[in-house]
Amino acid sequence: MFVVRSLAVFSLSSARRTHFDRRWLVLRAGNMAKSKFEYVRQFELDDRCLPNTWIVVRVDGKGFHKFSDSHGYAKPNDERALRLMSRSASAVMDEFKEICVAYGQSDEYSFVFRKEAQAYSRRSSKLATNVCSLFTSAFVYHWSEYFDSAKPQYPPVFDGRTVLYPSDHNMRDYLSWRQADCHINNLYNTTFWALVLKGGLTPHEAEERLKGTLSGDKNEILFSQFGVNYNTEPELYRKGTVLVRRRGPVPLPNGGTRDKSQIFQSNTDLIGEDFWKENSHLLNS
Repeated sequence: MFVVRSLAVFSLSSARRTHFDRRWLVLRAGNMAKSKFEYVRQFELDDRCLPNTWIVVRVDGKGFHKFSDSHGYAKPNDERALRLMSRSASAVMDEFKEICVAYGQSDEYSFVFRKEAQAYSRRSSKLATNVCSLFTSAFVYHWSEYFDSAKPQYPPVFDGRTVLYPSDHNMRDYLSWRQADCHINNLYNTTFWALVLKGGLTPHEAEERLKGTLSGDKNEILFSQFGVNYNTEPELYRKGTVLVRRRGPVPLPNGGTRDKSQIFQSNTDLIGEDFWKENSHLLNS
């Protein structure tokens, strides 16, 4: 009987044997998944973000003072680097369709997910790590489009964090805070480097000169000593960059147009009402 049964098995057609092998592999894999080691999954904490809240993922450069010096960034602002940051942010928005607006300045970018977003089941760690890793890889991938070298001298590092904002007012205040930070930092850096590059001071002397000064004092130094009207500096430097997703006309091959969701870039004011009136769809899910 043993010989007969063995022959019966080996006489199965090739297709049936393949099916039999696949079922055996599935059963074996299932047994492995239920192994005695599976209990370690209990240590994974649920980090899903609260529903009906704005999710903001902020990506921030780590050690970028050293990185900018090593790669010859222009002072106080390097337009190439800022354009590269926005190119990397656009790559993130292309991948994550639930990001409705992003704001960037210096070595950071903030990505705002709609309140009803469901990407990665709203898991905080998944959102932060995926946005941060994609941003970093895009930064390296597009480097040669903005800098002469084919790649950076060493790998740039960005960290990412996830923050929730329950109301529209909170989310708008967050973006206003980041843009106000852009203005404060840029005014300081513009004055600092004018004192160093044009005024002949050492970095330490320039730092001491600016200690305790207010915005009006810095504007006065720029204008009286260097003939610079800060208000005429490029808006890219003073206001940062806004990326917003909205529908707009796209040319068709036959000469017509059709509306399509697109990413629009500008260097505009986020603190006032004009931007939010122009983009009222952001607050009307």
